[in-house]
Amino acid sequence: MNSTPHPTPQWTDYYQAVAGRPPRQTLLTALDRQAEETAQLPNMPKFAVDLGCGDGRDTVELLRRNWSVLAIDGEPEAIARLQQRQDINRTCLTTQLQRFETLTLPESVNLIYASFCLPFCPPDHFEALWNTIVSALNSGGRFCGHLFGDRDTWTTFPNRTHHTRSQIDRLLSPFKVELLDEEEHPGKTALGEEKDWHIYNIVAQKI
Repeated sequence: MNSTPHPTPQWTDYYQAVAGRPPRQTLLTALDRQAEETAQLPNMPKFAVDLGCGDGRDTVELLRRNWSVLAIDGEPEAIARLQQRQDINRTCLTTQLQRFETLTLPESVNLIYASFCLPFCPPDHFEALWNTIVSALNSGGRFCGHLFGDRDTWTTFPNRTHHTRSQIDRLLSPFKVELLDEEEHPGKTALGEEKDWHIYNIVAQKI
């Protein structure tokens, strides 16, 4: 019986392709909103989790803004690359090698960021992963990141998770949605592969 292949991402090539890129706008939007609140409440904790941190492209920005960061990735190479960076304050950084299928998070997190990584969680494990994210966030804390829609090219891969708009709305029901920008367009991956993108860019504050 024929089956759709489960492609193995070429992570080494990916890390090399995105090296030196700036932090994503979704994270910057969330951080700016947090900064506005911190200005009113200067003692507000600043503890973030960077899920699927890769080589630290966004972790660097969190550390630059004086956040304490738990950076998590399931690929040993990602953690090694992050730890080797020369542009980070390691006193505020903790790293954790863990896959989404077995993810555990500490309590009382103020910001959880997941850049283009949650769709790589197999569908059978996504609900538990999302519940872990929601439970870890403080009331008033934020989730920001990206999910893939049901018209994305990669829906052909059964080991990846995609969502309809109504499913996204249900996932975000515990939140006040501050940004929900839906993109749908042809383009290329970081490795230059042609694909049709269907992406949800999200910033949401837990109620």
